[in-house]
Amino acid sequence: MTSSNRNAPNAEIVHDKFHVSKYLNDAIDKVRRSEHRKLKSEGDDRLTGLRQLLLYNEENLDEDGQVEMQILQKSDLQTGRACAIKENFRHFWLSVDSDSAGEFFRSWYGWAIRSRLEPVKAVARMLKRHLTGLLSYFRHHVTNGLAEGFNSKIQSIKSAARGFRSFANYRLRILFYCGRLNLMP
Repeated sequence: MTSSNRNAPNAEIVHDKFHVSKYLNDAIDKVRRSEHRKLKSEGDDRLTGLRQLLLYNEENLDEDGQVEMQILQKSDLQTGRACAIKENFRHFWLSVDSDSAGEFFRSWYGWAIRSRLEPVKAVARMLKRHLTGLLSYFRHHVTNGLAEGFNSKIQSIKSAARGFRSFANYRLRILFYCGRLNLMP
C-alpha cells in the first residue's frame, strides 16, 4: 500500500494537459527526426527548420507559421500525420464531461493506433492505461500548474545560487522570491 493510499484513501489522481502535451510533443519529435534522416539521405529538406514550429499550439503561431503547419498536416509526410493527431487531442480537454471525453478518447485512440507511427502509438497506449486519471480532470478541474510554476522558480533559485551552505539559507531565499513579500517599511 502506498503512502498516498494510506493517508488519503479517497484521493483521486488527476492528469493534466501539460504532461500529456509533453508526451505527444516528444512523440512528434521522434517521428520528425526519423523521417528527417530518411528524407535528408534522399536529398529532400522539407522538414529542415520545423522542430520549433511543431512545439507550438496552432493558435500561438503567426500567420506564416499557421500556413506552414497546415501545409505540413495536409502533406504525405508522417510528421504531418503525427502533428495532426497531437493537435486533434487538444479537443479532448474541451469536452463538457468525462462521458463525452471518454467517447472522444476512444475515437482519437483508434486514429492514433492505426497511424502506423510507433512513437504516437506508444503515447496513445500510455494514455489509455491512464485514462481514469485523464477523465478525473473533468470531475475536479484541477491541475498542478501552480505547483509546477513554483518548482520551476525554486529550481532557478537553486541554479542561480550555485549551491547553498545551509538549508536555512536556501529556504529563506525561496520564501523571499516566492512569497511576494512587501519589504517597504
